[in-house]
Parts: sequence; structure tokens; C-alpha cells
Amino acid sequence: MKIWIDGQLLDEAQAKVSVFDHGLLYGDGVFEGIRVYSGRIFELRAHLVRLYESAKAIRLDIPMTLEELSEVTEKTVNANEISDGYIRLIVTRGVGTLGLDPFLCKKPSVIIIADKIQLYPEEFYEKGMKVISSATMRIHPMSLPPQIKSLNYLNNICATMDAIEHGVQEALMFNHLGYLAEASGDNVFVVKNGILYTPPTEAGALNGITRSIVIELAKQQGLPVIEKDIARFELYVCDECFLTGTAAEVIGVVEIDGRVVGNGKPGPITAKLRKLFYEYAHGRKPENS
Repeated sequence: MKIWIDGQLLDEAQAKVSVFDHGLLYGDGVFEGIRVYSGRIFELRAHLVRLYESAKAIRLDIPMTLEELSEVTEKTVNANEISDGYIRLIVTRGVGTLGLDPFLCKKPSVIIIADKIQLYPEEFYEKGMKVISSATMRIHPMSLPPQIKSLNYLNNICATMDAIEHGVQEALMFNHLGYLAEASGDNVFVVKNGILYTPPTEAGALNGITRSIVIELAKQQGLPVIEKDIARFELYVCDECFLTGTAAEVIGVVEIDGRVVGNGKPGPITAKLRKLFYEYAHGRKPENS
């Protein structure tokens, strides 16, 4: 595997960062996860725009233009002969001191990893997955805005541990007001009486790129989509529930906190949107139905 670090494509064994990099010491940096379908990087510009906005929000200057970063991302994918896979694009604050002062880090580091990924087994897409409510509360949006995809993912990792310890694949995270924010690694949608509901970004949800595409695809099908605060009760009585994310794509949820969703199988709207997203991601024009 070839990994791009600060202007060089290096073999995996040579790809290293300093122990004084503030990305390692403090989680000071930003990242993006991007999919590759049939050799085509999916929504690359949208991901890069979000990366640069995350960086700007924490006063981190990415040492190359968006166009330059786009070119080297393509170069890294080609060097690894990735046809269908996943890109992890990372920008760290760079090497500094053991103190917190980010202004002592003189040069940010840019890292690009291109590899294969399968977040969930195929059977979960066909049969659906189980989730639980995490005991870990989503970080208050006034502490760290959810739109910043920072390297500090400890909040999400704690929720992931909750899921693993309960023997399920994902955990739902709630905000300080008790409303649904997102899952540990995905956005969440619920369906009730033919209407799609999803938490607004103000509730602590990332404005996911897959989320945005699914909302647009749903609207094209004439399906109403409403962003609103979602209480736990609404999760327990919904007709359908599904998750969206770069790695997860669109995947149905069939049990929440031991309560069966719908008839215990991914619902028809979930199945439709999963199919439409697959067609969109693979460059096919979705048909109205």
C-alpha cells in the first residue's frame, strides 16, 4: 500500500508521523472519509469543501489548495489501484511542543490513505441491524460544533463501545436536551406514516454528505422530509428506521433498544432509498417510481 504524506507517496512501513504531532498528542486536526466507486471518487469536491471548512473553523491552514489536494487524492487512489474502496484524508496540526499552543506547530501535515472497506456484513443490508441508545451523550454543539470533523473521536468511540458491549452494531447518541443527534458513525432517519424525519444539525448531527444526497433522492420521489428534534418515544414507535453514512451508505435498522421496528425487516422506503442511492453512487440515473 502507498500512503501520501506531505508530498510523498510512501510504502506503508515508511508512512510515519512524529510523536510530537498535535494530531497524535491532542486529536488536533480534521479528516474526511470518502468512497471510491468503479474507480470514481464519489463527491470528492463536496468532501474537500467540508474538510477545508472544518479546518478553517479551528484555524488550521491546509498547506495546499483544494485543487492540489484533489489531484493528489486521485494520484493516491491510482497508485493503490483502488476501483471500489475508501479514502481517509487527514490534516493534522503538525509537529509542536508538549504544550497545547497550536501556534507553535509550524507546518500542518496532510495524509491520504486509500484502501478497501466493508463497514457491515452484507447480511445486515438485507436483514437489517440492531441498535441501542448509548449512555454517552453527544458533545454539546456549543462545545464543539458537529460540523467540524475533528480527529478527536473519543465521544463517538465511547458510544461504539456501548454498542459492542450490548452485542449490537451501532449506538444512537442523544444531545443534552434528550433528543436524538446521530449514531456513533452515521446519520439517522426515521419513517412514520410515509414521512421521513431526521435530526437537524443544531441537535448535534453532522450534515453528512450521504445524508444530503438521500434527502434529495427522497424529495425527487415525492417523499416528504422533515428535519426536527426526535424524542426516544418516536424512535420506539416509528414504522422504519435507517442509517446513512459514507462507509455505511444506506442500511436499515430493525430493532432499537430491544424494540422491533415495523415488521422486523428493512421497510419499503428504506429499500427504495438504498436502491436509489446505489444507482446514484454508481453513476446511474435513478428512475422515478
